Amino acid sequence: MAETRNAPASAQGPQPVPAPEAPGRHDEESVFRRVVTGTPMVSLLSVVLAIVIGGVLMAVTNPKVATAAGYFFARPSDTISEILRPYAALVQGSIFNWEGADAAAMFYPLAETLTVSAPLIFAGLGVAIAFRAGLFNIGAQGQLIFGALFAAYVGFTWHLPAAVHLPLVVLAGIVGGGLWGGLVGFLKARTGAHEVIVTIMFNYIASFLLLFLLTQPGFQRSGSTNPISPFLDETALFPALLGPQFRLHAGFILAILVTWGVWWILSRSTTGFEFRAVGANPNAARTAGINVNRATVLVMALAGALAGLAGIAQVSGTEKYLSAGVAASIGFDAITVALLGRSTPWGTFFAGLLFGAFRAGGVSMQAVTQTPIDIVLVIQSLIVLFIAAPPLVRAIFGLNPRRKKRNGTASPTPTPAASGQSGAAS
Repeated sequence: MAETRNAPASAQGPQPVPAPEAPGRHDEESVFRRVVTGTPMVSLLSVVLAIVIGGVLMAVTNPKVATAAGYFFARPSDTISEILRPYAALVQGSIFNWEGADAAAMFYPLAETLTVSAPLIFAGLGVAIAFRAGLFNIGAQGQLIFGALFAAYVGFTWHLPAAVHLPLVVLAGIVGGGLWGGLVGFLKARTGAHEVIVTIMFNYIASFLLLFLLTQPGFQRSGSTNPISPFLDETALFPALLGPQFRLHAGFILAILVTWGVWWILSRSTTGFEFRAVGANPNAARTAGINVNRATVLVMALAGALAGLAGIAQVSGTEKYLSAGVAASIGFDAITVALLGRSTPWGTFFAGLLFGAFRAGGVSMQAVTQTPIDIVLVIQSLIVLFIAAPPLVRAIFGLNPRRKKRNGTASPTPTPAASGQSGAAS
């Protein structure tokens, strides 16, 4: 027996041959994981780079900067002030208005940022949790629309007490988004349909279906020719947190609770472990006894439900009615939010706050400095570019993760082959 145990592998009979992997598949999955789970420093530096480049673009296109640059050496403060004015207006419109007449006016921008951030956080979490399971969810836009559609219908057709009505509205939105996302997972699990193609098509279906329904008697507001729904009942709305002069509502508190819930699912639950295992290596997860198809359907349904919460925040919190533009670009911005947040719940939460500040402050920046609001989209696009290219960010800032020690010598790590030879020699 001892001789058999110590015999070479070739002498113990034929060994199983590992199944060949599809060409490039492993590399694609590795790139995907690196992009969605990059280091926090790369995410932070990506934001800094995008803001700097955005400032340069605003400076070279601003005639006031060119005028002040003509006498730069006589009074450089004028040029610097003109360069910084757009970002000062962005901060003033998103965090604190130091020129406000009273405390309410001063803190209104912060409340507006939190209001705008709530749907971005919900939709970003929906994209992020799919990322963690190895699925690229492009369908948050359509899932948001379905969540808003179900929630608004319950909100303006059912007339119930607030203690019952609002929870039913939230439940309806979750069901609507979850069904639309779960259908994508079902198609992928059963037919192998790629989730990117399916979710993109589902976005169009949801958008045109919403536009059609808003022209029908059951959804269109009576007496109006515009494609908008009746107002939701007061009992179906999120309560205001800071009074009627602010738009901030309890949906933001729900966003905090949901973020904690997603963190608990991914970090503390068996289901979250299955999601992460499938995202890391579906073949290994299947070998370990995890039902990959079930995990795919479940994670897409959960992603859709989270995006559906974004639709609820729109119709029951911000807009108070359903319109064709209820989703705006929230579902697509959510992809950037999830990437910036490294597909982690709390990272996505703070990324949603940052993008909410961009959206809230961009209007003020345009009004005060006549800077096109499209520059905010440029900054967001640059953030995505840099997050997708960590080596570029590290090269710009001179960061080398494989920097070798210059002082002293480190003994090389022995290779398995060398270890085996030394053992044989002994």
